[in-house]
Amino acid sequence: MSTIRPFKAFRPKAEFAGEVASPPYDVLNSDEARRQAAGHPYSFLHVGKPEIDLDPSIDPHDPLVYEKARENLRKLVDQKILAGDPAPFLYVYAQTMEGRTQYGLVGCASVEEYWNGIIKKHEFTRKDKEEDRCRHVRITGAHSGPAFLIYPDQPEIDAIISKIVSAPPENDHTAADGIRHRCWIVSDASSAEKIAGIFQKIPRLYIADGHHRTAAAGRVGRERAEANPNHTGKEEYNFFLAVYFPASQLRILDYNRVVKDLNGLTEMEFLEKISANFSLRESSAAVRPGKKGDMGMYLGGRWYTLTTDPLLLNAGDSTDRLDVSILQKYLLDPILGIHDPRVDKRIDFVGGIRGLGELEKRVDSGEMKIAFSMYPTSVQELFAIADEDKVMPPKSTWFEPKLRDGLFVHFL
Repeated sequence: MSTIRPFKAFRPKAEFAGEVASPPYDVLNSDEARRQAAGHPYSFLHVGKPEIDLDPSIDPHDPLVYEKARENLRKLVDQKILAGDPAPFLYVYAQTMEGRTQYGLVGCASVEEYWNGIIKKHEFTRKDKEEDRCRHVRITGAHSGPAFLIYPDQPEIDAIISKIVSAPPENDHTAADGIRHRCWIVSDASSAEKIAGIFQKIPRLYIADGHHRTAAAGRVGRERAEANPNHTGKEEYNFFLAVYFPASQLRILDYNRVVKDLNGLTEMEFLEKISANFSLRESSAAVRPGKKGDMGMYLGGRWYTLTTDPLLLNAGDSTDRLDVSILQKYLLDPILGIHDPRVDKRIDFVGGIRGLGELEKRVDSGEMKIAFSMYPTSVQELFAIADEDKVMPPKSTWFEPKLRDGLFVHFL
């Protein structure tokens, strides 16, 4: 049984939606956020990245930073830039990118379902990042950015959403990056009840993005439950803000790799070593892999296609069959000496939204020595690994478009 629960959202008034909505806190560093929010006092970056309003010398995890987040959030409410809805609702949130639209349902997911494994994860969280989000939730008393959840396609829900979005949206704006964002209220109580009833028959939900937000909501929810002698399980802290998307509408982009050096090898020695598990052919153009098992490689101003030995694609373990796992296990680790990509400073990751030109730029500048372009992980691979309670290597999936922060706020 899965939960999607209506809630009283605080949302920007229609005329402020485009000014408030901001990228997620974790896709910009502090300097980038500071530049993007300059001259935009209502940008939700002032809540998600509140260090931008303090002296740059202050540590982003200083208690002052979280207090500033609370202050900035309250200011948006007090100035009536964000207004609370009169009753609990579900919402529809549509994102259109490059002519393609995905429709998500906005509601609250269950903390308990995260702990008992109904909401499945596919990656490890880092304790420092988890604690950062915990402190943000504790001090602001709100979930200010949604988790991104996936559910198996449900034609009945598709039909309900199709009817809702035939009406004009509550707000509609196109961000600077060209992505259009629209929101509708599910104002018909019977439709909301039907949606919730269908979700109760869905055995599992999957985290696409927002593992740290979800883990933080789980931890803070348990803390508040343990501190409340009259805990009932219905309090707002038992639920967290989420956008639920059907699997077939999602687009996973490649998540590419760049490495600083060849681990002491010459280019010729390196090329010889990789031939044990990959066939290699030079390409006259940048390589965007067209099928599973193929990888692009940029080295010495040349692009190559690496094709994986078919035996490796038939490994018994679902995690080992991932292209990113094969690259890690048979090339990055044994040949380039990248033993733990989570902490090794010699490797960096480049989301596919930046394009292959970004890989060439990083290598041609001399910052990096070699780049690998990957075939995207599929939603089906994500489901299979999560269902087995396994985790993917770091940076295995890049979902695009990103959810915007600030369009919905859930107060605990």
